[in-house]
Parts: sequence; structure tokens; C-alpha cells
Amino acid sequence: MPDTDTDTIRHIRRPKPPCVVVGCFQVILCVMPIAQFIIGALYQFDCPRQRYIPIYLLVMGVVSMLLGLLSILPCCAGFGSHSSAWTCLVSLFFFCWFIAGNVWIYSVYEPNYNKTVSRDVYCNKTLYLFAFWTTNMTYVLFGFLLFCTCCPCTLCGED
Repeated sequence: MPDTDTDTIRHIRRPKPPCVVVGCFQVILCVMPIAQFIIGALYQFDCPRQRYIPIYLLVMGVVSMLLGLLSILPCCAGFGSHSSAWTCLVSLFFFCWFIAGNVWIYSVYEPNYNKTVSRDVYCNKTLYLFAFWTTNMTYVLFGFLLFCTCCPCTLCGED
């Protein structure tokens, strides 16, 4: 009769790397829009150097959540069979808004974080660095997605 402890250990499956990678990717995609919306709202008037950065974060948060809802509920909320058209339009706006945000964020790199020196060139450090690093993280995630699409490997889900 086989040892039950050995059989149990043999039959326990460890999560494959793709499960961990996909799980992390999904958590980031769920948390980032909420955080963008909150940071944009909290610091809405704290970047006179580039006043569009908090607006960029607010809109990115809302549009990202809208894209998520459109992907989850394609035939609800009155969209019916036209959900793919709405998804395309929102995705196009998202892409254009992302490019505009890149211009606003990178054009003032790196702003003065000291409010007392000069009010006109000031930008709140939390706001700016959050916008800067979430934009950079978007590029990293997009690059990883491209890598997984173009070069299938064990890490990205292919056996």
C-alpha cells in the first residue's frame, strides 16, 4: 500500500508561473484606475506647473474603469450589440488621452516640489511622481504583453 503522505505531495499542484503573472497583472489593472482617480481628485489643484496632470489622472481612472466595465458587461447597460463599437471608441479615446498625458508629464520633468520657492513652477511631489511612475508602468506592462504575445514562453503561459 502506498504511503498516503507521498501520494498527497505528488498530487498537489503548484501554481504555474502564468497564474501568478496573470494574477498580478489583473490586480494591477484593477487597482491602478482607482488609485489614479483618488490621487487625481486629492491633488486636483496642486500642480500649477502643469495643471492637466491631475485631470489626466482623473480621466484615466474613469476611462480605465469604463473599459473594464465594457469588457465585463458587453450586453448590459443599454449597449446591446453595439458594445464592440463603444469599446473601440473608448479605447481610441484612452490611447489619445494617454499620449496627451505623456506630453504633459514628461514635458515638465522634473518639476520643483517646493511650494515656497515659486508657486508657478510647483507641482506636488506625490501627484507628479505617481503620474510619472504609473505612466512608466503602463509602458512596462504593455511591453510585457507584447513580449507574451510575440514570443510565447513558459513564463507567459505556453507549455
